Amino acid sequence: MHLAYPAVLAALLFCTGLYGVLARRNAILVLMSVELMLNAVNLNLVAFDVWLRDALHAGQALTLFTIAIAAAEIGIGLAIVLMVYRNRGTSDVDRLRDTAEGHEPDPNGPNAPNGKTAPNNQSEVTA
Repeated sequence: MHLAYPAVLAALLFCTGLYGVLARRNAILVLMSVELMLNAVNLNLVAFDVWLRDALHAGQALTLFTIAIAAAEIGIGLAIVLMVYRNRGTSDVDRLRDTAEGHEPDPNGPNAPNGKTAPNNQSEVTA
């Protein structure tokens, strides 16, 4: 078996996954694209393991480890996406920028409790 066939297929899979990560806005499609990239790496690991005729089959063992890590990653990632969708109503990656650290809601904004504004933290100087 030539090494070029699985290597070219893995490169195509990886490029397709990379395009999906960079171009998609839906978080679930981004996770699926990351899985596609991991499967391309797994294909390369097994192909090089067979081509090098490794006695320990280190490439196949590393592939099993990568599959286990990918399963855990997709489980945790999907749980996070579902919680974000439940709280925000969308899984659009661009609309989730306000969840980043440092973007806290305005205490005097329209969602202030009981329609009251938050007290001003500046103390008044009395003479």
